[in-house]
Amino acid sequence: LGGPDPLDYVSMYRNLGNPALNVPEHWHYVSFGLSDLYGDNRVHEFTGTDGPSGFGFELTFRLKRETGESAPPTWPAELMQGLARYVFQSENTFCSGDHVSWHSPLDNSESRIQHMLLTEDPQMQPVQTPFGVVTFLQIVGVCTEELHAAQQWNGQGILELLRTVPVAGGPWLITDMRRGETIFEIDPHLQERVDKGIETDGSNLSGVSAKCAWDDLSRPPEDDEDSRSICIGTQPRRLSGKDTEQIRETLRRGLEINSKPVLPPINTQRQNGLNHDRAPSRKDSLESESSAAIIPHELIRTRQLESVHLKFNQESGALIPLCLRGRLLHGRHFTYKSITGDTAITFVSTGVEGAFATEEHPYAAHGPWLQILLTEEFVERMLEDLEDLNSPEEFKLPKEYSWPEKKLKVSILPDAVFDNPLH
Repeated sequence: LGGPDPLDYVSMYRNLGNPALNVPEHWHYVSFGLSDLYGDNRVHEFTGTDGPSGFGFELTFRLKRETGESAPPTWPAELMQGLARYVFQSENTFCSGDHVSWHSPLDNSESRIQHMLLTEDPQMQPVQTPFGVVTFLQIVGVCTEELHAAQQWNGQGILELLRTVPVAGGPWLITDMRRGETIFEIDPHLQERVDKGIETDGSNLSGVSAKCAWDDLSRPPEDDEDSRSICIGTQPRRLSGKDTEQIRETLRRGLEINSKPVLPPINTQRQNGLNHDRAPSRKDSLESESSAAIIPHELIRTRQLESVHLKFNQESGALIPLCLRGRLLHGRHFTYKSITGDTAITFVSTGVEGAFATEEHPYAAHGPWLQILLTEEFVERMLEDLEDLNSPEEFKLPKEYSWPEKKLKVSILPDAVFDNPLH
């Protein structure tokens, strides 16, 4: 299936599977164009043979072949094209273990398969081409419950569980759009493995793109002269290029850096702009790679706030317990990056180095990027107060939580509020 530019191409193959491994016959889809096909800077910048080719990956998808089906359905190709366009337009990349919240059946049917995880294709190994290295990332369709488990724990852990359940993917992670049960309904013991993994490992989800905003309650709304703070009641000031790149790295990298998590240095690497699930970073400190990009006066411009009001839509708010229990209680951090504006909110624990929020001044901002430092004791209290976020069916909007002695307020608001730039 082809289009007018390289990102539109998807090849479709009939794969006989492997009966010895209990792998059924299926359709195999492979994109081409996310990697560099030409090496002449026509589409991608050529950076040499040792680095990534183009974006460094191509997408694949395996769909169970239905009995009597003589030709592959074309909807997977259209799905892959949509993801490819996102990558080209945003220059954000995907990695194994990432997940994509789709909130709709992948084939526009009534299927429970409404989200995606990404992993290495089981057959297609990385390839060294004349224009760089290409890896193959396979899209795996999952149910909402499986997506939530991946968020609470990590994508790779859920993928390993899917491999053990033949009807849910099996060893080659083949998507069956007719699957009517989650892996936890098929084998209830798998939920115990997820719960144990969350308790032991915490969550590898370091951040999400979300509908969110924040207000500085410690200053009058009309006081917008300080260029270091968010403008209240107007469009927020734009993040600086360096702040934007550091937020991207905050999302792109995990936090377990040797024994102490560290906020990543500012640099220009691409990152996934949907939902972020990353393996641990191995950097030692802020002094390692790209630390020279941090300019001291950027840090001096940090503004300390006395009181803040955080705003989230219901989907984003539902992830706050994950942020607190799966990230901060494990000494890590978690970032919300607004999809409707230039706002970002990063929660950090006391064990995170490189943050500009401190125990003495727990609320601090670079323009519209807010950092909030929460102590373990306060996190435990918030988890108790926010318990109803785990029961969305009983949730009525708007909802407000307040901790006056901490000068912190959190509101869960309807989606429509975030579509209005003057929220």
